[in-house]
Amino acid sequence: MRPDRRRWSFDSVSAGRIAVGSASTSPGTEYSNSEEFVEVTIDLQDDDTIVLRSVEPATTSIINVDISDETLTTSTTPVSISRSPTMKRTSSNRLRQFSQELKAEAVAKAKQLSQELKRFSWSRSFSGTLTQTGGVGLVNSALEARALRKQRAQLDRTRSSAQRALRGLRFISTKNKNVDGWNDVQSNFEKLSKNGYIYRSDFAHCIGMKDSNEFALELFDALSRRRRLKLEKINHDELYEYWSQINDESFDSRLQIFFDIVDKNEDGRITEEEVKEIIMLSASANKLSRLKEQAEEYAALIMEELDPERLGYIELWQLETLLLQKDTYLNYSQALSYTSQALSQNLQGLRKKSRIYRMSSDCVYYMQENWKRIWVLSLWIMIMIGLFLWKFFQYKQKDAFHVMGYCLLTAKGAAETLKFNMALILFPVCRNTITWLRSTRLSYFVPFDDNINFHKTIAGAIVVAVILHVGDHIVCDFPRIVRATEYDYNSYLFHYFQTKQPTYFDLVKGPEGITGILMIILMIISFTLATRWFRRNLVKLPKPFDRLTGFNAFWYSHHLFVIVYILLILHGLFLYFAKPWYVHTTWMYLSVPVLLYGGERTLRYFRSGSYSVRLLKVAIYPGNVLTLQMSKPSQFRYKSGQYMFVQCPAVSPFEWHPFSITSAPEDDYLSIHIRQLGDWTQELKRVFSEVCEPPVGGKSGLLRADETTKTSLPKLLIDGPYGAPAQDYRKYDVLLLIGLGIGATPFISILKDLLNNIVKMEEQADSISDFSRSSEHSTGSNSENNNTPRRKKILKTTNAYFYWVTREQGSFDWFKGVMNEVAELDQRGVIEMHNYLTSVYEEGDARSALITMVQALNHAKNGVDIVSGTSVRTHFARPNWKKVLSKLSSKHCNARIGVFYCGVPVLAKELSKLCNTFNQKGSTKFEFHKEHF
Repeated sequence: MRPDRRRWSFDSVSAGRIAVGSASTSPGTEYSNSEEFVEVTIDLQDDDTIVLRSVEPATTSIINVDISDETLTTSTTPVSISRSPTMKRTSSNRLRQFSQELKAEAVAKAKQLSQELKRFSWSRSFSGTLTQTGGVGLVNSALEARALRKQRAQLDRTRSSAQRALRGLRFISTKNKNVDGWNDVQSNFEKLSKNGYIYRSDFAHCIGMKDSNEFALELFDALSRRRRLKLEKINHDELYEYWSQINDESFDSRLQIFFDIVDKNEDGRITEEEVKEIIMLSASANKLSRLKEQAEEYAALIMEELDPERLGYIELWQLETLLLQKDTYLNYSQALSYTSQALSQNLQGLRKKSRIYRMSSDCVYYMQENWKRIWVLSLWIMIMIGLFLWKFFQYKQKDAFHVMGYCLLTAKGAAETLKFNMALILFPVCRNTITWLRSTRLSYFVPFDDNINFHKTIAGAIVVAVILHVGDHIVCDFPRIVRATEYDYNSYLFHYFQTKQPTYFDLVKGPEGITGILMIILMIISFTLATRWFRRNLVKLPKPFDRLTGFNAFWYSHHLFVIVYILLILHGLFLYFAKPWYVHTTWMYLSVPVLLYGGERTLRYFRSGSYSVRLLKVAIYPGNVLTLQMSKPSQFRYKSGQYMFVQCPAVSPFEWHPFSITSAPEDDYLSIHIRQLGDWTQELKRVFSEVCEPPVGGKSGLLRADETTKTSLPKLLIDGPYGAPAQDYRKYDVLLLIGLGIGATPFISILKDLLNNIVKMEEQADSISDFSRSSEHSTGSNSENNNTPRRKKILKTTNAYFYWVTREQGSFDWFKGVMNEVAELDQRGVIEMHNYLTSVYEEGDARSALITMVQALNHAKNGVDIVSGTSVRTHFARPNWKKVLSKLSSKHCNARIGVFYCGVPVLAKELSKLCNTFNQKGSTKFEFHKEHF
């Protein structure tokens, strides 16, 4: 039986006391004087609940209906059975028709629903008087209560809610749905069809839902049931019919299809078991394994909400009501508000401007944003140009120029810049020095956040210098020496070589040639393995050459530069054209940087030995994440956002790896979260897995160990802390923290630190309030008593917005405790958190529609998000970053917003570009900082 789809156009129904009579005859017959009735008196509350007042077999119900001023009023009058029933007639034929149809349907279904009466818990005072006839009356009362609720729901179905619903239930994602959608389906049909038919098993692939095969099969079956058929294959015309129904723009049509997917027995009703099945299907399509385990609980939640009468089923209109009203349950994630001032600022940026004006403003903005980088790079380039020209003109005065020409000048100029850059390249990786300089005034002029990028830029300049120097010598200088005439050699070159004219091989096998060749080989190895393709395992090599990729290969090959520096010094001592020792400048360039870098490494060695840490807790979470909590050395002081190096001798006695600190500076412990991404982290997880056991007592993690359960935990060494861009978050009015996956780690410490400061400010406010009250009660007038405690400005930041984007539901376990703590203690709403799960289809997709409904209901009733297990709402798909920045710009006018990002480089480019765009539009300034993992 199909659900009733008729619409009634009454504006409102007033809640009140109604007595409804129900006949025991068959549907469609008129009742007479001889028929027996039961009178059931109920109250319809404002929240659509029903309260049973009385059950009396001696009277019948008389429905008086008055329609005036578009208001529907109902009243009851008890009448003796012997009297003929009376009905006050009105001009409303539709109301009479509705009442008669409702009675007919109630009587017809009375027998079928009699077994479901066990779901009701009636008052004891009525237990002795409830007869079979009375039971039918109770069923009728529940049905009529649902009918009235249905009528109200239909009256509330406004145009605006229907328009929202059109965006709220799609079977084909908007990313896949385009003008060529059917063309793509036809193309897939031609590839997959056999004898002009496509089989049910290929339907998902054909319509572009191969990632949701189970859901697509249920959709196929639902569309087939509409034709009263059970099909295993369809032809081209039938496929087009199915496709048209799936993409129907009518919300009613799409809702009916969704209902039919759940309603497998086609009785127009959905039972709790069927709701459970569709929840499990949706959870499977969205890779939410935990949701499948709790499907029964959430099915009961939906039935409790949609079936308050406890009839044991829900109908189409109830599903529609839940879908249209789900936004009212999502008030726990309020959107950022707009202001008229901010809107005018944004509109100002949209006004058309001349091309010259736009170019000039872009240029000015670029200079404002990058002036630190520009002046540092300009100074570096000017120094290199100066050194190149110095050597160029110096060697132009030498006799060798007459034989080798400008090739010699170019080679020597490149060699001078090479020596300078080989010295300079060590400064950006002196981490202790960089961390110290961050806290000085020099940080206002030097972009220390770009130290690694500058290190890479210098490496590129070294490559260019090596090519020029070596290329000129091998291709140009050496051949000219070998081919020089005897007169030219004796006149211009003999006093340099002091021997007979050398051959090409003599030049190559000399100390200068040997050291140069060895340096080139080592540099090629080191530079190649340091590239992104090899360092991140993007290059797949067969065994045993696969060991040449990954972080370990990069780490060890970089230490070859110790040999390179030794060879470089030796190479500089055996120059052909510079004999006195004081002319050999290589050692002068390298002495200070090498000593500084060597001192740093020595400091790290001794400091790591003095930092004695004891492991307190180990936990392994879903997503291959290892959490280590350790004791905090008394001399270890750090800022939120910084990182430290960790070594585990059980894995490797030489390797140190950097990890962001996730504990707050005021915590009495240190914690880090390590994701398994390389061979070292894989081995580290294996080592700790051996000492971990399944958690007990409701503790988190897949595996767990602590010092109370395990006394032989592996030893750890730490070194740090070291500076990072996120450590400067305190100087901004507003924070936007964006973490992708494990990239959330540096921001967890910031959230904890912000929370600690919020608690401090609350305590400080309470102490000032207490002092004020005590001052009012004091009788003395001494000036000492009038001195109120000064309020220290603990925190400049007024608001923080944390966006965490991850692909796996289990990731939310990593920082569940922090999120719950923030939600509980941040009463003033300083911190706003948003979780995004990209494995779930975007909100509005039919595959995630029921999950969104359950999510909204569960949070409204229990205050817990079903996906993350915290009080923070989980959004689906990826954030619209343009909207996020637009809302922040609108809400925080004239503010300085620090945007901190940690994740893959691709999104960093998009965020940087958006920050630049919004900075040119209005008064809000976004300052972008990035970290890559």
